[in-house]
Amino acid sequence: MPIKIPDGLPAKQTLSDERIFALEEDVANSQDIRPLRVAILNLMPTKIETETQILRLISKSPLQVDIDFMRVSTHEAKNVSADHLVKFYDVFDTFRDKNYDGLIITGAPVEQLEFEEVDYWDELCEIMDWAREHVFSTMFLCWGAMAGLYHYYGVPKRQLGSKIFGVFKQRLCDEYSFLTNGFDEVHNMPHSRHAALDANELARHPELEVLSEGFQTGPALVATRDFHEIYVTGHFEYGRDTLATEYWRDFKAGLRIQMPENYFPDDDPEQQPIFTWRSHANLLYRNWLNWVYQMTPYDMDQIPEVIKQLHDQPRRKF
Repeated sequence: MPIKIPDGLPAKQTLSDERIFALEEDVANSQDIRPLRVAILNLMPTKIETETQILRLISKSPLQVDIDFMRVSTHEAKNVSADHLVKFYDVFDTFRDKNYDGLIITGAPVEQLEFEEVDYWDELCEIMDWAREHVFSTMFLCWGAMAGLYHYYGVPKRQLGSKIFGVFKQRLCDEYSFLTNGFDEVHNMPHSRHAALDANELARHPELEVLSEGFQTGPALVATRDFHEIYVTGHFEYGRDTLATEYWRDFKAGLRIQMPENYFPDDDPEQQPIFTWRSHANLLYRNWLNWVYQMTPYDMDQIPEVIKQLHDQPRRKF
């Protein structure tokens, strides 16, 4: 089944060129289906690129998914037109009284700042608190994952001496988890960050389970045992050339930038990177949406009550 996106969204043409079926609102509204409703809080400066990357993964599910885009009102985006934001994004106030099957909170290039120094931190905390009661399952990406774990559990991040930059192997820790069902014992994941989770502090929280991890990168996939919260510390959503674009951007700007590890063939940036994480990225999002579809109530007004019931029950492992 297709995803439903706002009329005129720039990602539509890219998805169409890739033979990905995306319905615009007028067509989707004529179908008698209870679609999943997923909101995307896009904190990345490259709004259109990130929209396309995430929609590409969501579209691989056989389910119809309605997409709403959220933005913070306490930060002025500088790398996308105001017209694009006005046309396709709503501020948090318009979401307060709504319930969603899923929410995706992206990363942001602010990991070198303390959380409280980020200009929209208070608003983001308010959104995360809202999600705990109004969203059946939330997926946090990269810095978004660090922010969620810090806000909910007090797990700090630690600054790294050098940037984790490249594609790294992750070891599967639980082959029977529904979320990683079908994963190989080792999977690749792109990373591009200056900070990492404090793994020792993470281990103090038995309600969190590490589903895959890397020797160099630490925990890669972390989730509550009921999948109400899912934390992805890397960038499964990245396309083949995203790391290359980051590398050449900094290189041409004269900045200090190391070669992304395990990415360019023979470490030659003139060669096309090999796309080695696509299948597991698709599988993660497909498993997630499948889980949400099976567990979320048909009546969306019941989502807060179902979430409360899950939290009141002894933690089950899926």
